[in-house]
Amino acid sequence: MEKISLTALAREHLETARAASSGRSAHTVYGGHEHNLRQTLIALTAGSVLDDHESPGEATLQVLQGRVRVTNSSAGWDGTPGDHIILPRERHGLSATEDSVVLLTVSKPVGKHI
Repeated sequence: MEKISLTALAREHLETARAASSGRSAHTVYGGHEHNLRQTLIALTAGSVLDDHESPGEATLQVLQGRVRVTNSSAGWDGTPGDHIILPRERHGLSATEDSVVLLTVSKPVGKHI
């Protein structure tokens, strides 16, 4: 078993995001491309965005800190600490309305498909 402090990781990556020209920092907490489940902590400074992108599989976003907005071509969802957002299976984007940290969880089949 492994234990990770999301609070400490959030603090560290928010500082990294504040120093980065992109205003972003990310860290894979669990999984990776060789796993079905992947969890990534993403820190964004106020005004930073993740442009519209395709959904890689079933995905949720848990807001740990700050305020974010998820959008697609027809709607938007606001998230604050404690919110759990089921991400749309279509193109969508993410923006931070204030310095924010989220936990992205993605489930995506790996390997050959028959």
